[in-house]
This record gives sequence, C-alpha cells and structure tokens, in this order.
Amino acid sequence: MNDWPEGSDNNRGPRYGRGSAGAQPEGARVMRQVQRGGPVPPGQRGYGTPGPSAPAYGGGVPSQPSYVDGQGYDDGYGDYDSGYNTGHVYGGGPGGPDGPEGTRTRGPRPAPNWRRRIKWTAITLASVLIVTSVATYFWADSKLHRDVDLSKVIDRPDAGSGTNYLIVGSDSRKGMTSDDKKKLHTGSAQGQRTDSMMILHVGDNGDTLLSLPRDSDVEIPSYKGSTSGKVYPGTGRRTKLNAAYAEDGPTLLVRTIEYNTGLHIDHYVEIGFGGFAKIVDAVGGVEITIDKGFKDKDSGADFKSGKQTLNGEEALAFVRTRHAFAAQDLQRTKNQQKFLAALAHQVATPSTVLNPFTFYPTMGAGLDSLTVDKDMGLWDLASMFWAMKGVSGGDGTSLNMPIAGSRGGNLVWDRTKMKTLVNELKNDEKVTVSGN
Repeated sequence: MNDWPEGSDNNRGPRYGRGSAGAQPEGARVMRQVQRGGPVPPGQRGYGTPGPSAPAYGGGVPSQPSYVDGQGYDDGYGDYDSGYNTGHVYGGGPGGPDGPEGTRTRGPRPAPNWRRRIKWTAITLASVLIVTSVATYFWADSKLHRDVDLSKVIDRPDAGSGTNYLIVGSDSRKGMTSDDKKKLHTGSAQGQRTDSMMILHVGDNGDTLLSLPRDSDVEIPSYKGSTSGKVYPGTGRRTKLNAAYAEDGPTLLVRTIEYNTGLHIDHYVEIGFGGFAKIVDAVGGVEITIDKGFKDKDSGADFKSGKQTLNGEEALAFVRTRHAFAAQDLQRTKNQQKFLAALAHQVATPSTVLNPFTFYPTMGAGLDSLTVDKDMGLWDLASMFWAMKGVSGGDGTSLNMPIAGSRGGNLVWDRTKMKTLVNELKNDEKVTVSGN
C-alpha cells in the first residue's frame, strides 16, 4: 500500500514541501524584509551542512534564525528583523521617516487654505443676506394697505421738483377694543377726523416738514366723490381743513390742500390712534425733551419738564393735547412735528434696524397701521422716514403754515408768505420763509 497522500507518486521530482517526497528542499522565497547574508562559501550547503553536492541558490539561504534577547532574530549572518521587532516596516521604527525612535507619528498636515475658506464664508453670508432681504421686502410690501386712489383727484396742479408726502394722523379707532379706547383716552366718536396734517417735502436742497393746522380756514373746491364717482361742483364754501377729510376722506383732503396751496401731493400716508401707540411700544419707547410740563384730562396727558422716554399711551397723549395751550392748534402741531421727528430718528437707529427682535415687530406694527396711496412703494416709505430723521437731526426745516389771523375761529393763512413758500418747494429751493 502506498503510504503517500494521493497525488504523490513516482513522478515526485526533486521537490520539497509541495506534496513531493523529494529530498531536496524547495528554494527559499525571497522576502523583502529579510536581510540576506553574503554568498555561501564553496562546498557548504544551504542550511550550513557542508557537502560537495550542495547546490548554490542565489548566494545561499541563511541557517534557521534564533530569537535572541527580544532584539530580533539571529540568523548567523546579520540582523534578520530589520524592522519587524521595532515596527520599522510600518514607518515607525528607529531612523524611520515618520518620527524618532520608539514613536509613530503622522506626516505634517497641509496648511489650511484661508483664502478659500474666507471666499466661501463670504459667499455664504452674502447668499443668506440676499435671501433674507428679498423675503423681508416681499413680506413688508404685502402688508401695506394701499387703499387711497389719488387718480380720483381732479384738476391737480403740476408736479414740481422733489417729492411731497401728505402725512395724516387720524382719530381712527379701527381694531381698538373698548379697553384700548379707555386706556388711550380716545373716546368712541363715530366717523374719522384728522388730528394732524403735515406735508413733508423731500428734495436735493434739504427736507422740509410743513404742518397744516386742522383749524385752517380753507375753501372746499369741486371734487369727484371717492365712492360715487360723481363730480360735486364747488360753491365757495369755507370751513376747517379737517372737515374735508370728514366729508369724503383722503381724496377730498388732498384735493382741498392742492386747491388752496397750489402744491402737488405725490404720496399719501395715514396712521390711526392705535397704530401710532403700537409703533412707539414696538420700538421700545421714544426719548424726548419736554420744555414745559402740562396736563390735559381729555387726552390723559400729565407731563413734567425734562428729558424722558414716552411709551405708546404717553406718546399719543403728547401729540393729541391741545386744551392745555393758549395757542391750541399751533402748539399741538409743533409737538407733533417734534415727536414724529424723534420717532423717525429712533426707528432709524442701528439698535432698531440691526436687531431683528426690534426691527421686525416695529416694521410689522407700522405697516399694519399705515394706509397709503396705490402708487406708494417701500422705497418711497423708507425715503420718507429717512427724511423725517434728517429733519430731527437738523438737516432740514420744520415749520407751521404762516398764519395772518383768524376768521370765525378758523386760522387764516398768510397768502404772501404761503405763495413764496410753495414756490420754493416746487422748485426744490432752500426754504426762507418762517412759520408760526
């Protein structure tokens, strides 16, 4: 019986270790990590056994190594380990490229590309800013109440240089609860009247804020009804200016002002009681200096002199008070100019504009409260507020319409001064006229 495994027959050949019964060892495979000794002396076999018949194989194969004192393998010819014992083959041995003896470190990290990082950071921030700005614009634009159609105003004077805004503070109580009316001392009168009327001229030679007293004596001209579309001919009827608004709203008010002054009104802006108070509260109050303290039970005013910050309720009382003054309407218009300029200045400060927790509530309260003409855009509104800020900062002029006397309790305008003033505004010239 053949004691050899299947496949090991007489054709074994002089092989060793590959299923062969040959007496000759197979040639040693070359291993990179093994440092070989020098050539085998003649007459010596590959395993160190001398004999004349020993074949030469690539300089000889070293004898079997032995492990000596944990320092590697001693093969009789030299250092067999060449890095296995110390980790050199992994790049961490003595003399290796990655670190000192006994350590293993990574190669140096590439320096950060700061120019690239700054570039992409700037692109990201710019993208966020653009998206936020566009979203804010459309959000704000959608909140504007464009309810006044100035195309219904007939027989209008020619437009001059610059832009004229008619800013109206009405006693509208729209959206106010009974508690709100009691708190703000507005009463519950039906209909709407105008407590304040101002023309803000924005031009290249300085901005001008001109107050028109509500008790001004004016003529109601022919006009086109805002709802009926019917033209009502003028009869020479004279009345107080705020009666025009009570009779047929914003379009008749614009028509009456244009007819009596000859000044073209480009845009109309109106705010009611409740909206005014909400804006002041949203901006965190408005700081103002009151020259002389006063009280008024009708408006709820009770102020001492000096610098102070007014909340919404106090601010409304301040701009509405008239009975506490000798020159009732004229002093009230001055207070209104003073406070609105201070409010515009407060709204335009970095602490409001750059703080989203203040900016968006303020803008939301303002836009919800404003009624404007159909052609009014956000840029027009922004221009108006910046002009108001400029007036408060001393870059513009604020005055009342010059008054010459009274008729039947109504204030009569000084026609000569008014004509000069209107011509200067039309031609966008520096205003030289002084008001009351």
